Amino acid sequence: MERSPKSYDLALFFAALSDATRLRLLNLMNGREVCVCYFVENLGQGQPKISRHLAYLRRAGMVAARREGKWMHYRIVPPRHEGAARLLAETLEILRTEKAMEADAARLEKACCAPRRSAGLVGAPLPMRSDG
Repeated sequence: MERSPKSYDLALFFAALSDATRLRLLNLMNGREVCVCYFVENLGQGQPKISRHLAYLRRAGMVAARREGKWMHYRIVPPRHEGAARLLAETLEILRTEKAMEADAARLEKACCAPRRSAGLVGAPLPMRSDG
């Protein structure tokens, strides 16, 4: 993995962190891979809006995606810039302790583990823990 500060867009990185919805998405992905349908259900926002925010995070180099059939899964990846990677890790730790972010995480756990999932989540793959 290249760690060259010259080839990394720090302005894009900071802009990606400047939006509340993107911070909520990062918080929900912290330590796990999540299907878009869970973001839609958890945040109560439309799929196109969520997808735009996820695309922004991908362009900023902090999120990766993979397709599994009709499902898109997203996970956090360390930015190529060492300083940005450290800042992202610190940001994720701060988010983890914020009350609103804790509530989002609790809703995600409830949606994943509920005996009866909502209609939007029927058949959706469960979020998977990732190595980081």
